Amino acid sequence: MKFENENEVKKQPNLITPEGYKKLVDEFNELSKKERPLVVQEVSAAAKQGDRSENAEYQYGKKRLREIDRRLRFLDKRISAARIVNPKEQIGNKILFGATVKLENGEGAIVTYQIVGEDEANLNLKKISWRSPLGNELLNKKIGEIIVVEVPAGTREFEIIDFKFV
Repeated sequence: MKFENENEVKKQPNLITPEGYKKLVDEFNELSKKERPLVVQEVSAAAKQGDRSENAEYQYGKKRLREIDRRLRFLDKRISAARIVNPKEQIGNKILFGATVKLENGEGAIVTYQIVGEDEANLNLKKISWRSPLGNELLNKKIGEIIVVEVPAGTREFEIIDFKFV
């Protein structure tokens, strides 16, 4: 998929693997059921100490509550918009969302990436977003094709060696 403008990108679904979806839900539950109630208790206890304007525990607690609530709203939106795609259920002879792709870069080194959702992308784990320049360029390509990608470090060329859905 190629996107012409930012509005077109925003209209696209929040594709995510089952593993990524579970992590979002787990974080939402941890924040809403454990961390937020604990911080509410701490703020309430700090408020009972008197002057709130000079009460560092109260001020910090209120700030932390705002951060938690902001994150909960974000997670709620991402979870609600999620479209779960199980890589194991993908088939075909072209690269699709969830594929694990083996590439040879211009220097002859072999690199492997899994194409995942934005919320689960992590370069250290070799997971790239389907909306990233490389992830987007790989979609719908086949083994043996050569792709050229603009990255922050410049232009990179990759040959698709193999891919699988695991």
